[in-house]
Amino acid sequence: MQPKKNEKADLSKNSSLYFIIGLTSILFISWQAIEWKTYDKSGYGYEALNVDDDDEEEVPITEQIKVPPPPPPPPPAPEVIEVVEDEEEVEETVIESTETDQEEIVEVVEVVEEFDDIDVPFAVIEDVPIFPGCEGVSKSKRRDCFQEKMNKHIVKNFRYPDIAQEMGIQGRVYVNFIISKDGSISNIRMRGPDKNLEKEAQRIISKLPKMTPGKQRGRPVRVPFSIPITFRLQ
Repeated sequence: MQPKKNEKADLSKNSSLYFIIGLTSILFISWQAIEWKTYDKSGYGYEALNVDDDDEEEVPITEQIKVPPPPPPPPPAPEVIEVVEDEEEVEETVIESTETDQEEIVEVVEVVEEFDDIDVPFAVIEDVPIFPGCEGVSKSKRRDCFQEKMNKHIVKNFRYPDIAQEMGIQGRVYVNFIISKDGSISNIRMRGPDKNLEKEAQRIISKLPKMTPGKQRGRPVRVPFSIPITFRLQ
């Protein structure tokens, strides 16, 4: 007898799929068995606490004692006024005057102005210093004569420094000096654009002749004077 078999039927066609389904089912059943938990349904284990109402504490009633205020102090005793009869003699206090009839002597102090250490500017001094050659000029024209003689002296003694000429240096030098109480020139100060020009200005002023000193209220005083000297290249 020959077995009847369908040649088209392939039994191993879905074997891998059936194996995966079976393995998944076994894993799921094993996981459920591990995670399975049981609970006690008899209660949560809490015990009831019975509180008796008989344990209330009784608070005793106290009464506040009122203390009466202290009595007020007694009133002060009235002052006793002594009545003096008119016949009784009362000594009077005599206040003597401090004013005297003597004449007060007022000492008059004469203030003497000292001009020993005071510098009186050329513009406000009463008697200006007299430049040699201005002795015969009237007092009102001595300032102009002084300026004229000063300018002539600068032009006569002027010498342009060679170094300044080579370097092309020019400008104005401001010179300040003092005509002392004896008529001599002192304390020469210069301010200019170059040291060579300042030295030349100092040399010119140092050659000034001795003058008649300026006077303030008849006394010789020191007179400061300032003049600019211009150095210009042609």
